[in-house]
Amino acid sequence: MGLFDFVKEAGSKIFGDDDAPAEAVRTPEMARADRDKGIALTKLVGDMGLEADDLRIKFVDGKAEIDGKVASQETREKLVLIVGNTQGVAQVEDRLVVAQLAPEVEESPAAAAEATMYTVQSGDSLSKIAKQHYGDAMKYMTIFEANKPMLKDPNKIYPGQVLRIPPQS
Repeated sequence: MGLFDFVKEAGSKIFGDDDAPAEAVRTPEMARADRDKGIALTKLVGDMGLEADDLRIKFVDGKAEIDGKVASQETREKLVLIVGNTQGVAQVEDRLVVAQLAPEVEESPAAAAEATMYTVQSGDSLSKIAKQHYGDAMKYMTIFEANKPMLKDPNKIYPGQVLRIPPQS
């Protein structure tokens, strides 16, 4: 998938109140704090129930690098969004491999198409986003379902949050 940008100040706050200013020289304390953030992100992914083989999340100065193997394109996208929609994460570098798309396996036509990533704007609702992307506001539940377990309520989205918009079936 590549490199994704997120709103660093938006999202779930799992890192505590560490808003230390960036320094020109990285200290051992900064490296330890980043390592702890990578561990916290890995735990968050596990708490959401998403599975990935050999999952490794490295966090350095606002950028999360995700390595591992996932079973589907949907899981890949959700994993990137869980990590990216965390306060303090400005970028996610996706290095995940989808099992059915692994280099040693020939790509099949049944492979899932990538979803569109949409950044929520002020005044948005899932029905407004559904109308924009699908032409039908009543398809808001399609977007809600595509973003579970990150979304727990279709009425609780926030500006700066990035959502998966699956292709129309």
